[in-house]
Amino acid sequence: MSESAAPTAPGTTEQDGKVVESESPTPVKEMKSLVLTGFGGIKMLKVLQNPEPTVSETEVLIRVKAGGLNFPDLMVRQGVIENPPKTPIIMGFECSGVIEALGENTTGLNVGDRVIGFSDYKCWAELVAIPAKYVYKMPDNMSFHEGASFPMNFATAYILLFDIANLRKGQSLLLHAVAGGVGTAICQLCKTVEDVTVFGTASAGKHDSVRDNLTHIYDHATDYCQEVRKVFPQGVDIVLDCLCGDDTNRGISLLKPMGKYILYGSSNIVTGETKSFFSFAKSWWQVDKVSPIKLFDENKVIGGFQLRRLLFQQGQDGYVRDIMNKLMKLYKDKKIKPTIDSAWAFEDAGDAMQKIQDRKNIGKIILDPTAQPKPRPKEATTEPATEATADGEAKKDETKSEA
Repeated sequence: MSESAAPTAPGTTEQDGKVVESESPTPVKEMKSLVLTGFGGIKMLKVLQNPEPTVSETEVLIRVKAGGLNFPDLMVRQGVIENPPKTPIIMGFECSGVIEALGENTTGLNVGDRVIGFSDYKCWAELVAIPAKYVYKMPDNMSFHEGASFPMNFATAYILLFDIANLRKGQSLLLHAVAGGVGTAICQLCKTVEDVTVFGTASAGKHDSVRDNLTHIYDHATDYCQEVRKVFPQGVDIVLDCLCGDDTNRGISLLKPMGKYILYGSSNIVTGETKSFFSFAKSWWQVDKVSPIKLFDENKVIGGFQLRRLLFQQGQDGYVRDIMNKLMKLYKDKKIKPTIDSAWAFEDAGDAMQKIQDRKNIGKIILDPTAQPKPRPKEATTEPATEATADGEAKKDETKSEA
């Protein structure tokens, strides 16, 4: 076209000197998602529109009805985990929902199935594509909120108790954060074994709510080791620690001969809204060096467990599926049932995270993509900001809300 030629009309192209109609591009379908735009405080969480995912040959596409919120999500947000993900990224490690599409090489699942699943991020969205090996059918009587409360908490609890600690009749156990998601799951599973004594710690305001779940409960701020020894001078058979720091030393000291200490979290490093190098260093430097010879002399066992690494990096999905099958049977037999604290809209995820960080939840906190956000005070109108989407592209949107 010469410089003096008139421009073609929108929706047309010029071919061989002729103006012809061009095909309209297929609009990209979008979904609501909860995105971590960078590491730091609550303001780094944004509710954004992102392209809907498609399934590969080994994946299933799930319409998410609920997602689970766990303490490790706070650690991800702050960037205090090993090998943190590249941001922006859709957060969330577990969800429940309904299958909308299947990859060609998936078996045992059908469109319309009610399922729960693990994913290495991306669960906090209206749709998520998950490898079928991490997806499990829900019992008919399990609600979606229960489903999202189930996988991380109960699989962790079961493996800790029965496959690592080898809990048996008549044994004793010390557990921290007994009112949390994993804590309530552990307490329920302990009741499936005869004559187990459970010592637990929780903030004083939660004691009345969880007292019936265990044998003895103490405020974590007290000298709980001394209180345990008043009951069992020799100590306990098992210590399950999600705190780390000085609680590690105290836990190991409480083990009786043949006792087992297992670390499955390090929440003591989260002390504020953003990453604190002081808290991180303090938590780890407080842990005494452990001598294998001393363990040999004292007949003690020290171990650790992280479900996400086991699943996504160490290839143990078949083992975890066996655990999930056992847990589903326990649920169907009405021996276990998720304890749900509350459900929150994506837009209120920051408040939900703060509740966990303040240790105010009793049971699991759920994020529901269909829930309505809480009313917010009206703010002055500002120019729309350019936000980063989860696939790294810049995008303007006046309707985005901050979680």
